[in-house]
Amino acid sequence: MIYISKKTVYTIGIMIATTITRRQTKYCQAIENLLASLGHATNSELLVELHKLYPDVSATTVHRATARLALQGKIAVAPPAKDGSMCYDTNVVPHDHFQCTSCGTLRDTNVKDSVASILESSLDDCHISGRLTISGICKQCKENI
Repeated sequence: MIYISKKTVYTIGIMIATTITRRQTKYCQAIENLLASLGHATNSELLVELHKLYPDVSATTVHRATARLALQGKIAVAPPAKDGSMCYDTNVVPHDHFQCTSCGTLRDTNVKDSVASILESSLDDCHISGRLTISGICKQCKENI
């Protein structure tokens, strides 16, 4: 009989967990590449694009891959899509977003620093934390009205 100390079991567990979270599949790489070209995308949008390269990829695989990439900090969670589904962002640096209420398009912006003091004073000096999502009509939708 072989005896293994608790410390050894703990160390092996950490090594396995680290290996699992660092695992990079072809799907993860493809998702990173797609997001780099799309900027923002939902799992269903990524699935449509991935099917062009990997016809057998499942929605579950895409969901697990995006969750893993977000956990690793390689992609970020963006404001939800117009239909409420989770959206991912290639830009992992904290930033704000503009979301079109007509087409749902997301655009990166950085306005918090310039408007935070105005918002705070209009809210009886409540402190603004986190990033901002501004909604409105994008240029393309405005031109089509």
